[in-house]
Amino acid sequence: MHHRLKKDAPSGTATTLAEILASVRKQQLNKVIRHGRGGIVGERTPSEIGMHSLRGGDVVGDHTVIFATNGERIELTHKASSRETFANGALRAAQWVVKQKPGLYDMQDVLGLK
Repeated sequence: MHHRLKKDAPSGTATTLAEILASVRKQQLNKVIRHGRGGIVGERTPSEIGMHSLRGGDVVGDHTVIFATNGERIELTHKASSRETFANGALRAAQWVVKQKPGLYDMQDVLGLK
């Protein structure tokens, strides 16, 4: 979920989370993604990855990944309550990238996760 003025859906973070899930499941995201549900669309298939984008109020950014099965579910949620969080990340990335050779980098590089 994001604020009501956000123009794109799903967000980049939501898309990245779905890409990671599809990759771990050895799937191509564009073949298994289901954006929202409406009407009589049938049962959810075992390979389907559902995604819903909500917009409202002044929400900076809430993302929840839900792993559900019969009788239980696990929910992993990240809630950003201030845009300052993202500004700090951008500053950290800028300080890191000026020390690098020319190239294409992402936040995983900045955070040392690769």
